[in-house]
Amino acid sequence: MTERTTWVLVDGENIDATLGSSILGRRPQPDERPRWDRLLSFVSTRWGQPARGLFFLNASAHLPMSFVQALLALGYQPVSLSGSSEEKVVDIAIQRTLRALADHDGDVVLVSHDRDFVEDLGHLADGSRRLGVLAFHEFRSSEYTNLPGLELFDLEYDAEAFDAPLPRVRVIPIEEFDPEVFLQG
Repeated sequence: MTERTTWVLVDGENIDATLGSSILGRRPQPDERPRWDRLLSFVSTRWGQPARGLFFLNASAHLPMSFVQALLALGYQPVSLSGSSEEKVVDIAIQRTLRALADHDGDVVLVSHDRDFVEDLGHLADGSRRLGVLAFHEFRSSEYTNLPGLELFDLEYDAEAFDAPLPRVRVIPIEEFDPEVFLQG
């Protein structure tokens, strides 16, 4: 019997755009981007099984070979896509992958805020697999909360995917509130 796998589907464009426009207010510097290896590690540890990452890239204009090589070294399978400027090639590919996963064993973690995947992820919520969304909580589509059994994770607070704290305003569950954090410097 083979060990169950978690498929980690990364919408890198969506995460990068949210980080840049909604959190930092500018293009992220390389050291401000997520440590992508930590996502696979987090998912694997959290669910106690191997995680396989598919990182979807829009390569219509060019293929960033140094980034592709880095992803390969981190254990991801880059999925480089092209299409017309009117096509959201990354979204189309992730939707097709979610649909195809209905015929495969394994659990799924989507790394995106985008509501375009709610319906396809919902079709996988049949109780036979674990499902999760890993994103910035405050920017994730609220429609994901309607999917039964879906686990929601935060990129920064749960997966600890960043080297330094991001300038976010966080809603803190009272059981986690530590006034010392606000009383420093």
